[in-house]
Amino acid sequence: MEIVIAPRPGLLDPQGKAIQHALAALGYDSVEEVRSGKAIFLDVRAPSEEAAQDQARDMCRKLLANPVTEDFEIRACGPEEAP
Repeated sequence: MEIVIAPRPGLLDPQGKAIQHALAALGYDSVEEVRSGKAIFLDVRAPSEEAAQDQARDMCRKLLANPVTEDFEIRACGPEEAP
């Protein structure tokens, strides 16, 4: 399972801005916005995919994501898709 965590739209993202400026300095002027986040890959043992996603959602709310400043998305993926 893959969890993608990113700053909420409209909130200050200094790391994203730094990446955007660095890309522009390298000549990539077509990049209009960068939001920097993180991806977390979990192998969750659960009786069903729905139960695994429920556990992952609970983990995000309690530890993995800051509920005030970040949004998260949970995606199912097999071992061959994880890095």
